[in-house]
Amino acid sequence: MSKPFIHPDFILQTETARRLYHEYAEKLPIIDFHCHLSPEMIANDRNFNNLGEIWLEGDHYKWRAMRSNGVNEKYCTGKDVSYEEKFQKWAETVPMTIGNPLYHWTHLELNRYFGITTLLNKDTAKEIYEKASAMLRTPEFSVRNIMRKMNVKVVCTTDDPVDTLEHHIKIASDGFEIKVLPTWRADKVVVKVDELPVLLDYFAQLEKASGVKIDSFDALVKALDLRHEFFASLGCKLSDSGLDRFYYAPFTKADIDAVFGKILAGKELNDTEMEQYRTAILLELSKMNHKRGWTQQFHVGALRNNNQRAFNNLGPDTGWDSIGDPQKSYPMSKFLNTLDTEDKLAKTILYNLNPADNEMMATMIGNFNDGSMPGKIQYGAAWWFLDQKTGMERHLEALSALGLTSRFVGMVTDSRSFMSYPRHEYFRRIVCNYYGNLVERGEAPDDDSLLKPIVEGISYYNAKNYFNF
Repeated sequence: MSKPFIHPDFILQTETARRLYHEYAEKLPIIDFHCHLSPEMIANDRNFNNLGEIWLEGDHYKWRAMRSNGVNEKYCTGKDVSYEEKFQKWAETVPMTIGNPLYHWTHLELNRYFGITTLLNKDTAKEIYEKASAMLRTPEFSVRNIMRKMNVKVVCTTDDPVDTLEHHIKIASDGFEIKVLPTWRADKVVVKVDELPVLLDYFAQLEKASGVKIDSFDALVKALDLRHEFFASLGCKLSDSGLDRFYYAPFTKADIDAVFGKILAGKELNDTEMEQYRTAILLELSKMNHKRGWTQQFHVGALRNNNQRAFNNLGPDTGWDSIGDPQKSYPMSKFLNTLDTEDKLAKTILYNLNPADNEMMATMIGNFNDGSMPGKIQYGAAWWFLDQKTGMERHLEALSALGLTSRFVGMVTDSRSFMSYPRHEYFRRIVCNYYGNLVERGEAPDDDSLLKPIVEGISYYNAKNYFNF
């Protein structure tokens, strides 16, 4: 009998890799410091009704693959089609995804959560669906028990400054032993300056949440700072910004006051004024992060909502995004340098989406690592479209060649799905395989006193120490 596709040595090509993974990385807990899980689902300890629901309810990775396989949109985002029918269409798509990380993730998830080793296809779909769905309906598969099952210790969600954080308050008050912390994401106040009605509506929401009348740029900063302080009071230790690129334009206080006056009057800004506003407000947010000892994350390089017709019908985050152009290093450098010059550069993680930026990012972090702590400025994990075996390997190669992979804080799921925790396992296997190959090629010593702390650090301990959860 041939061994199953997902077997104990999956991905691990060498004896060294197998030893590193099974002895050091495999059983370590998970710190998922960037994800898009729903705090409400965790607060209410939701049980999903079936495998289609938990897998396809909001997973635009799968939707993209299904569309590429000729599956009608109703089986992706439609409301009048059952999850069993949607699942059948996904099962028909899965064999077409060989070479795509979805094939690996799908079978890792079936195995790790449900003990299913059968390959998913149109013929096995019904049996797999029925078995997994029956398990999901039991108390053992509530979302909190899923997190326990996967040995999760900390989860950081993604939250808007105007959010009440009521679900985080409930989670913190009811004794759940896994830390579920908010992450501050103020993108709307930064990027929506090119859509003034949206920005002004957001100011109204922020006024209500903060109790501050936003009639000047200083008032806007005060309102955001009050919300920032509120997030901190509930254990928030991270911010995140999802930007097309870094912004930088020189400005004076008079410039920003004049630009803000135009915003409040509903007058459209020119390109220079928009760049000045975005630079100014992002700098202020970054200074708040420094003041409260947070880590700030910058995810840059996505070209979002490319398909206008689909966006009009379905809205954002439904699978119509792609990799944008390579980043311009100059504004990134000037932005970070402005903060560093004032000694207000917080711990920072930079993530790129275009692989052409790998080496630039890996060298950019070295410009601002000042010796105050190990790895203060981080080159973040391979993200989104790069979150696959080749992308992770190239990330590790760039960081190893140009920085210190040994100080890398490791993997995140960046996911909305409670089924995504095996991505940490996938990452750890790739890391161990990377170091195993170095040893086998004679490029690193076969010495566990050197390799063990590196593998354990990247898998868990670097993040634990860096964020001080």
